[in-house]
Amino acid sequence: MPDLHGILVALITPFTDDKTRIDAARLKAHIDRLIEAGIHGLVPGGSTGEFTTMTTAERKELTELCIKFAAGRVPVVVGAGSTSTAEALELATHAASAGAAALMVVPPFYDPVNLEQLTELMAEIHSASGLPIMYYNIPSASGLTLTPGEIAGLSKVGVKYLKDTSGNAPAFTELVFGLSDKITAFNGWDTLTFYGLVAGCPGGVWGAANFIPELAVELYETVSVKGDLKRGRELWTKIWPICKFLESHNYAAAVKAGVELTGQATGGLRKPFKSLGPELQAQLKQLLIDAGVTTI
Repeated sequence: MPDLHGILVALITPFTDDKTRIDAARLKAHIDRLIEAGIHGLVPGGSTGEFTTMTTAERKELTELCIKFAAGRVPVVVGAGSTSTAEALELATHAASAGAAALMVVPPFYDPVNLEQLTELMAEIHSASGLPIMYYNIPSASGLTLTPGEIAGLSKVGVKYLKDTSGNAPAFTELVFGLSDKITAFNGWDTLTFYGLVAGCPGGVWGAANFIPELAVELYETVSVKGDLKRGRELWTKIWPICKFLESHNYAAAVKAGVELTGQATGGLRKPFKSLGPELQAQLKQLLIDAGVTTI
């Protein structure tokens, strides 16, 4: 399978209006729109997808639906992180059998593991699934901070990719420039997207691409493919305020608000989380209008 590259969407999970089920019709419509816009991959079951509010059975259902609806048009990288090794292995082997291209694995959160325990976990997941792993580096949630060298060392146990949501640009730079022979680092911190692409990373796992997919793809094509930094800066001037807004509020809520504002129902967020209030939705709508995005 070709290496992952480009704009991989950190996918929302659309629910029914009563939030009791995944809404398959909404999910299909959303995936079709993203692929038509030119995105390069889907990453369901991550933070933006509200995986912490879902049962194991629902996470498996989401995996199956995303792979079905992608229909081989783009790779699907399935979120398989858990606080327990047993559940992570169950999700990983299921994703492999369903046709996932790779797994995104966040370390166990709440009670952080150490490097030795993390290495053993990644080895078990890779051995059981046979799939390449994207290590989800998000110290603010996992409580685990690794050096660039330690992250790259996970390549020995099946970790091929990195989603870096640390916000640590110097460490990310070391991974992109100094350790790219061991691990392929994708940007996962919205306001560093332009920097990451200019620095030479192969793309980003990006929640904002749920509702500005055309702009996201255009930025990637302009900077990473064409090397047109002047036009890239013009695009980033439009995109950056949106990214700043997302990082300033509950991320999943802000992304779902963006999707709603561009015409796709999402069912809102499951408790304990809440949708953005009217004032914040109005702020986001104005940012989208300023960026030339059509809103409802």
